[in-house]
Amino acid sequence: MPGPRRDTRGIVDASELFARVRFRRREPAPALRPYLEHYWLIDWDLDEPYLSHLVPHPSVNVVFEQFGDSPAFGEVSGIGLDLFTQRLEGRGKVCGIQFRPGGFRPFAPDRPVSDWTGLRVPLRDVFPGSPVSGAPPCVLGPSDEDERVRALDAFLLSLAPEPDPQATRAMDLVDRIRTDRTIRRVEELAAEEGVSARSLQRLFAAYVGVSPKWVILRYRIHEALERAESESAIDWAGLAAELGYSDQAHLTRDFTSTIGVPPTAYAPH
Repeated sequence: MPGPRRDTRGIVDASELFARVRFRRREPAPALRPYLEHYWLIDWDLDEPYLSHLVPHPSVNVVFEQFGDSPAFGEVSGIGLDLFTQRLEGRGKVCGIQFRPGGFRPFAPDRPVSDWTGLRVPLRDVFPGSPVSGAPPCVLGPSDEDERVRALDAFLLSLAPEPDPQATRAMDLVDRIRTDRTIRRVEELAAEEGVSARSLQRLFAAYVGVSPKWVILRYRIHEALERAESESAIDWAGLAAELGYSDQAHLTRDFTSTIGVPPTAYAPH
């Protein structure tokens, strides 16, 4: 009997990617779990180049990468606003840290998370005092996967994040947007939280990196993409209504502008 289906939200044509790479998710140390979604690890050895595509989550990632025999490097990847495309060829490996939306700020408290949005910044420029910032091979070097995970834990724990009630609030709000399909407008969420829409926007800029409206729209596209990946026949008009769109045309517009093709033409199977 097959196990539970892997969550592939955001991955375009996930089955094609997983046929070419070895992809795993790992849990961080317990002290880090309030801030992180997971670690993600990818290794590949390809005969032919492959273009992977991702609709980014509203999450900051720290990524340690090595392509072929090139030197390993680490970077902070702010929230991507557009479809992310990565060319994979030959051999390579990546160890990534996906923070919960709102969870990155306690590790880099001196700047709003919106400062990193749309950017990929060398790790040493964000964490100049961390020994790992200038030596990512200590993360990518071990052949044992558990050792890689321990290295990621050690890197983050060395940054000594301080509890931040505003970060916790931002994480809780994004979780609510992600799981509550009745949240369709920023003004409605603000009213239910007893705050102004402007205060929500300020909180999201400082701790998430994008606006609450952007988060609502992005999770709609993730859900539509996941349904397209997992279902052979989709009632797009019905799904548009379920996701809070006024009509199918609005879902089609957002899907097409994000993925590059209209939903009815997206057929990964």
